[in-house]
Amino acid sequence: MFQTFDVTSSPETGPSRLSAVRAEMTHRGLSGFLVPRADRFQGEYVAPCDDRLAWLTGFTGSAGFACILPDIAGVFIDGRYRVQVRTQVADVFTPVHWPETQLADWVQDHASKGKIGFDPWLHTIAQIETLKKSLKGTDLELIHVENLVDAVWSDRPAPPNAPFTHYPDAFAGEASADKRQRLAQDMQNAGQPNALIVSPDSVAWLLNIRGTDIERNPVPHAMALLKDDGSVVLFCEPTQAEALSLDADVTVVDQTDMIKTLQSLSGPLCLDPDRTPFAIQQSLSGRETVFGPDPCVLPKARKTPAEIEGSRSAHLRDGAAMVRFLAWLDETAPSGTLTEIDVVTALEGFRRDTNALKDISFETICGAGPNGAIVHYRVNEDTNRPVASGELLLVDSGGQYLDGTTDITRTVAIGTVGETERICYTRVLQGMIAISRVRFPKGVAGSDLDALARYPLWLAGQDYDHGTGHGVGAYLSVHEGPQGLSRRAKTPLETGMILSNEPGYYREGAFGIRIENLITVKAADAIKGGDDRDMLDFETLTYVPLDRRLIDVTLLSNDERTWIDAYHSATEDKIGPRVDGAAREWLRNACAPL
Repeated sequence: MFQTFDVTSSPETGPSRLSAVRAEMTHRGLSGFLVPRADRFQGEYVAPCDDRLAWLTGFTGSAGFACILPDIAGVFIDGRYRVQVRTQVADVFTPVHWPETQLADWVQDHASKGKIGFDPWLHTIAQIETLKKSLKGTDLELIHVENLVDAVWSDRPAPPNAPFTHYPDAFAGEASADKRQRLAQDMQNAGQPNALIVSPDSVAWLLNIRGTDIERNPVPHAMALLKDDGSVVLFCEPTQAEALSLDADVTVVDQTDMIKTLQSLSGPLCLDPDRTPFAIQQSLSGRETVFGPDPCVLPKARKTPAEIEGSRSAHLRDGAAMVRFLAWLDETAPSGTLTEIDVVTALEGFRRDTNALKDISFETICGAGPNGAIVHYRVNEDTNRPVASGELLLVDSGGQYLDGTTDITRTVAIGTVGETERICYTRVLQGMIAISRVRFPKGVAGSDLDALARYPLWLAGQDYDHGTGHGVGAYLSVHEGPQGLSRRAKTPLETGMILSNEPGYYREGAFGIRIENLITVKAADAIKGGDDRDMLDFETLTYVPLDRRLIDVTLLSNDERTWIDAYHSATEDKIGPRVDGAAREWLRNACAPL
């Protein structure tokens, strides 16, 4: 793994860094500048050298952007980060609720005219076209410029350059050559001779390779050109690909020569407007391009039987580590000596004891008491809170294993907690059970199911400001699209897709609750008396006990109680043989029937 850098701004450095960017704006005749949390690959996670938003503002969330104007600097964040952003940015920055407030509207409210600069490598074609349309008819002009943050970031880390590695075909379930031929046939049928693949996880999936360029996500910093004969041009730093045994149909070209290579193609080039940097379209002005989706996205989401079996194995291994951790936590927490950092360190240790862990799949979220209400909270030395009796502890974590990626959240009681916490936990659990049990016809999308997880909370006038679930990769990114469980997830669910199921509830200043299992879409068994309609349902992949101390049984239906008891029985059957001693005894008690 490459060296980790602390690039984050602070209340002390924020004003001076903002002033430096504004000085660059003045020097270049700009009235504003956009700073997204993005790199040229347009992924959710960025390397330290690309973490410009955190360097400038201090905000470390996985989504957001800033708009710097002469008299105001807005940091745009969604519902997951509205508590977090207030604790991280200096008071020279103004948090803006997004998407409720759109960038174009906000800019027009605070700037009547002038040029708004943007780095064309850090915004997609679709983003820029949408923003241009929104500003049409105003005196505001959107122009591409060199990055102003880079101009003032004197100690910016170097880009990652670790070697890429081959991912075994046995785990992938399909050889790269077969994937390429399958996609090439689709391209021929669509009359698309060339397709540019920008997303690193798509490149990794297509070529059965992995990398360490993004911490916690085993993806390579690379783009690729797929042709309709199944051949591929891999654009990367050539030294990173030296260890790969690529077949003759895969050519490595230095990433600095990518535009020249694309310009020399015959026939139209397909670009995904939602993933391709605006700079690429701009550089290819004059040659024929068409718009279409990344050809790897849906095939990657539909996991092979080998990938599903690998995920099952990874979850059983990870579940045993979680059980050992929870048993340790129950034994140690009453002493009153633990802090959030102690918990994070211990949990990673239990995963590493499996001798199979490649990395954790994201920075562990461990929030005690009120810190649990910060949806994507990351503990540090300044925020580290004791794990105190009478409070809830929310732990969201996961592992990267060669056979699968895990992501699990458990909220546990430390000592005796109040009735309010137990009632809210039970409502969240009811939502998680509803998703686990649902059957639905083919063609249904995650947006159609999201409300099922929220219904018990809605009845009590409560809700949560994040999606119910995201897609998950196979030893790839822990957040993967296009599948999901949210109001925005419009892609129909298909067999083999892996998703998280994670409703929650957060009371600022008091506690946070989230319960998360991973699930995979499968064909549903026929039901006597049903029609011939093709139906789907979910297989649960995660087997770790729920905290029975937090379940208010009086709120549960008979079906919900039956589901919990069956889940715990299956958990004991699957995980029991993998643990022993005190952990085995803890598991037996934790899985006792309600």
